[in-house]
Amino acid sequence: MSANGEGLGRVLTVALGLCLVCSVVVSTAAVVLKPAQEANKTRDLKRNILLAAGLLDPSLSVEEQFEQVETRVVDLDAGEFVDEIDPAAFDQREAAKDPQLSRAIPGEDDPAKLVRREHQALVYLVRGEAGDLDKIILPIRGYGLWSTLYGFMALQADGNTIAGLGFYEHGETPGLGGEVDNPKWKAIWSGKQVYRADQVAIQVLKGSVSAGSDQEQWQVDGLSGATLTTKGVNNLVRYWLGDQGFKPLLDNLRQGEV
Repeated sequence: MSANGEGLGRVLTVALGLCLVCSVVVSTAAVVLKPAQEANKTRDLKRNILLAAGLLDPSLSVEEQFEQVETRVVDLDAGEFVDEIDPAAFDQREAAKDPQLSRAIPGEDDPAKLVRREHQALVYLVRGEAGDLDKIILPIRGYGLWSTLYGFMALQADGNTIAGLGFYEHGETPGLGGEVDNPKWKAIWSGKQVYRADQVAIQVLKGSVSAGSDQEQWQVDGLSGATLTTKGVNNLVRYWLGDQGFKPLLDNLRQGEV
């Protein structure tokens, strides 16, 4: 073999060795870091649940504050809690993808563009010192302009008065649809009413709410310059608070049947 051939062989051998070493290092790091990444993901989710409900105190640990939150699995159609499923092991996103754990939504019944809706969902209950229900926190999601928005809506114990709203994951345009993260816009949801005569009445307008109107308590200002994101938020909120979402559960909670 020529000197050039031997040199090329050595280069290829060294390159292959480096690739193998790097692969082992990367794979090992991924395995070692995965538990920490999962823990951070869970902690961030808990933080967003507390934040949506107005319960987050930055001076305290998230884990300590989350002790006041009771996590339950609910059958969406029946509006009843499912004790046979461990909330800690239940992955709602994965359930929505599984044909055995979800159902397809016909296009005309899918304003939030979910495609599939899971049979069961997670809900988070906050109780007072006497054990009475204080807040109900519901996971919500739906499509905006560019992405699926994932968030939480918190209701007061009456199951009708909004305590807070927050989105923790989305890909909407910064400065436009991304204003769903604006604290000022999120603050205007607090105190709004969801139902009127037992029907979903909450609505995100294309423009601004007329102050003093008889519809004001069921209306929220839209996002300026973000018509499609505004429409998406309106659709997803109304879907998840409707008959196909959490309304059966909220009805049962109001009547003391769960």
